[in-house]
Amino acid sequence: MDLKEKLLSSFIAFEQRVDTDSQLHDIRTEALKVFEEKGFPTKKEEAWKYTSLNAVLNNEFSIFPKNDEAIEFKEVKKYFLNDVDTYKLVFINGVFSSHLSSTTHDGLDVCLMSSALTKPKYKMIIDTYFNQISDKNDSLTNLNTAYAYEGAFINIPKSTVVAKPIEIVYLTHHDQPVFVQPRNLVIVGENAHVQILERHQSLTSAPVLTNSVTEIFAQKRAIVDYYKLQNDVQTANLVDNTYAAQKQESRVLVHTFSFGGNITRNNLNFHHQGERIDSTLKGITLIGDKQHVDHYTLVDHAQPNCESHQNYKGIYDDRSTGVFNGKIYVEKIAQKTDAFQQNNNILLSDKATLNTKPQLEIFADDVKCSHGCTIGQLDESAMFYMQQRGIPKKEARALLMYAFTDEVLSSVAIPDLKNKLSRVIATKLGVNMGFEI
Repeated sequence: MDLKEKLLSSFIAFEQRVDTDSQLHDIRTEALKVFEEKGFPTKKEEAWKYTSLNAVLNNEFSIFPKNDEAIEFKEVKKYFLNDVDTYKLVFINGVFSSHLSSTTHDGLDVCLMSSALTKPKYKMIIDTYFNQISDKNDSLTNLNTAYAYEGAFINIPKSTVVAKPIEIVYLTHHDQPVFVQPRNLVIVGENAHVQILERHQSLTSAPVLTNSVTEIFAQKRAIVDYYKLQNDVQTANLVDNTYAAQKQESRVLVHTFSFGGNITRNNLNFHHQGERIDSTLKGITLIGDKQHVDHYTLVDHAQPNCESHQNYKGIYDDRSTGVFNGKIYVEKIAQKTDAFQQNNNILLSDKATLNTKPQLEIFADDVKCSHGCTIGQLDESAMFYMQQRGIPKKEARALLMYAFTDEVLSSVAIPDLKNKLSRVIATKLGVNMGFEI
């Protein structure tokens, strides 16, 4: 039985295991029908032209993994922010780990998606927000919706500045292939501000396929600072679908740092629902071996006087593959739009591959929009200049690549995260730079 058949045949058993009302049952059932019709995406689809999941899907995945492992914090400490106090939502094999987590209901909700989906006090919120902005035609998003139960539920009331960052960490610890589907819902009220860090991490070498969906709702003048740190083992595969809906004068920033894993696919979808909105999408990809990272972005400018800024940097070594497919869509009503998109890449190996496709679709006539991409190698003149001044070749290469990524790193607003990222990059480059960026 292949994975699709296993998922279709297990749906009834899944619903019997979770508490669900008739409305959620209808949403799940309709989503499963879409997945049944479309199946897993293939390279025949334009959006997946350069990314194939066929080899991954051949694994015999367990779709209901159990959390039988007692993991101590000291074993996973390195995957968290250490020098700053945070709220923590930690899941092991898709199951909430209370002893590793630090949740709250004191003035804000940082808790479980399962609680929000099943407790009556959250019903109005779920009816208003759950599955409202996700792509109803995307097969993997619909599969996640059909099986949506556990994940992070974050609800920030109006005029609340969250005092410390929120960490969402998904750990897998299993000796068999595992398929997990976390679902996150983030609601940030009017004039509120929150910082969130999301991470998926395998603790064993067993193959993992994660199909994640996150919905972010930013109300008027809200600020959402969201970070995704992807530095997993070579047997981990991640499909990450993030949808953001922004109201008037809100700011949503999503930084994606892709350093590891087998196949990583990041789908970012921003929808403007008011004027004077600011959307920022930035990322750094640094991979080697046969790793594959695919960034697919969409910013839908549906209202006038809004801005969006996309800046993705990629460094590819060995036989790695990078994909960037970014679209800016400016509707006819969206006059005075200011949209920028840039994808710059360095190939360190003749065998590395990059496919980049920045796109603009503009139906308004009073806009300022630009896009572009570059693909090249390290500047040999700069390398020579640095070596002439006593800097060894390896360190000179590393310094140039640090400088290349600094435009993205400099906008990270959590100092401890910024230091952690600089150490990860130094490790990937095989050097000790002796300073923090």
